[in-house]
Amino acid sequence: MKAAVMGYGTIGSGVVEVLDINGSSIAKRVGEPVEIKYVLDLRDFPGDPIQDKIVHDYKTIAEDPEVKIVVETMGGVEPAYTFVKAMLEAGKHVTTSNKALVAEKGAELIALAKEKNVNFMFEASVGGGIPIIRPLNSCLTADEIEEITGIVNGTTNYMMTEMSEKGADFDEVLKDAQAKGYAEKDPTADIEGYDACRKIAILTSLVCGQQVDFEDIHTEGITHISATDIKYAKAMGRAIKLLATSKKTDGGYVAMVAPFLLPKEHPLYNVNGVFNAIFVHGNVLGDAMFYGSGAGKLPTASAVVADVVEMAKNVDKNIPVEWSSKKLELVDYRSAKNRFFVRVSGTDKTFVEKVFGNVEYIGAQGVTGELGFVTEVMTEEALENKKAAYGEVLNVIRVA
Repeated sequence: MKAAVMGYGTIGSGVVEVLDINGSSIAKRVGEPVEIKYVLDLRDFPGDPIQDKIVHDYKTIAEDPEVKIVVETMGGVEPAYTFVKAMLEAGKHVTTSNKALVAEKGAELIALAKEKNVNFMFEASVGGGIPIIRPLNSCLTADEIEEITGIVNGTTNYMMTEMSEKGADFDEVLKDAQAKGYAEKDPTADIEGYDACRKIAILTSLVCGQQVDFEDIHTEGITHISATDIKYAKAMGRAIKLLATSKKTDGGYVAMVAPFLLPKEHPLYNVNGVFNAIFVHGNVLGDAMFYGSGAGKLPTASAVVADVVEMAKNVDKNIPVEWSSKKLELVDYRSAKNRFFVRVSGTDKTFVEKVFGNVEYIGAQGVTGELGFVTEVMTEEALENKKAAYGEVLNVIRVA
């Protein structure tokens, strides 16, 4: 069976490598070998064995009836969307690792694939090598999923782990992450939470079967987390993690991306370094955890190739995916209830208690001239009002 890869970067080259390393076992599972016929890229790769397969025009792939499966690993919405749409319209199966494309155009591309009796798959778009999309779409369909909460960005989890273990400041850890290749030159999408936001939008869309726009999800990154916050976290016996979370409430789904203080008994507490983990709670399943390498060339390529195998085994049929283009209106995050860890300037406990009510004070080693405390349970909106009433609030982190 002939396949093509669009984009010969880290993930695209990884897909070619996985198909080469595990070619014989994949052939057994599919019933025939899966061979790469074309690789689409703007560049040439002289000296690389792939050079003989390089093409520069996506129409070469779209117009070749021998190619049944196309892998998209280019990233970004355009031109990936134009190319993927053309492949589906030509009756080819497509798998992608591109979270930006899936979050924005997923419902449309799923509908087009159904119309053309092919498949649009995207296992690698969330959680790298961790299987989560297929379990949600097949194994867990008997459940009402009431919560999905995950550490879905390896860059920020590595940075939070380093800050916690070494007591280093944010800027220092960011430089280290960039030097090791864990963070991009422009790390905005990771450290501001935008990457995690797109991923929880995809997972929520799958769970509820409707389009969840990532722009509607309240998103905070880790740029406001300091070494002082880490000291308080240690004093509380907790760890700070950037969580992407979606929960079913009486009024619908509420979703957000933000740092949380996790207790040691929380299933995500010990997820460190570049690892990802996704916690799922179903109304009959109870709790389940998916854990593994959330990024990297071969783990992500492994998830892409798993889609290739699934499509090759179902080359003549569409596997249904519940994700309609009808927009789901999320519940306003300001109605969500949490306890909050708050740091304020000054040491006037009387004023703190007048504004915030009953609080539990936290002392951190070497921290002076401020107060740190945990509030009682209140809504996000109530907290915002109290922050405004107090004035000099240094930082707020939600307490799980």
